[in-house]
Amino acid sequence: MPAERKLPIMVTSRIKTSVARARFKRGSGRIKVNSYPIENWLYEPHRSKAMTPILLLSDEFKSVDVDINVRGGGSYSQARAVMVALAKGIIRWSRSGSVRRLLRNFDRYMLTGDARFKEPKKFGGPGARRRFQKSYR
Repeated sequence: MPAERKLPIMVTSRIKTSVARARFKRGSGRIKVNSYPIENWLYEPHRSKAMTPILLLSDEFKSVDVDINVRGGGSYSQARAVMVALAKGIIRWSRSGSVRRLLRNFDRYMLTGDARFKEPKKFGGPGARRRFQKSYR
């Protein structure tokens, strides 16, 4: 028999400059992001990205309430950070290898961080690599 689970479970995920902190506790399947129900948070393409673990593992989420606080970055990186936090948290909640395998086979970046950042701008041009146009006259 597995050891008694320590409650609540806290999970953090970072994508670019977005940081999502999720708190998992026993409940009835309520998931809130920044105090809004996840169904009303952001707009459809990004919301569906964030809800991917919920759609894949709907049975696992029926007995857990999740409160997520996400800050920083843009809307897409916030949605990805929420997705990773939900995936990591439900793995720790269920303590099941089959849940981990299902999420890993669906999208391997759901469980691992994405270390890519925007390349910093340098002098002599409008961006990181682009240079100002050269004039010979």
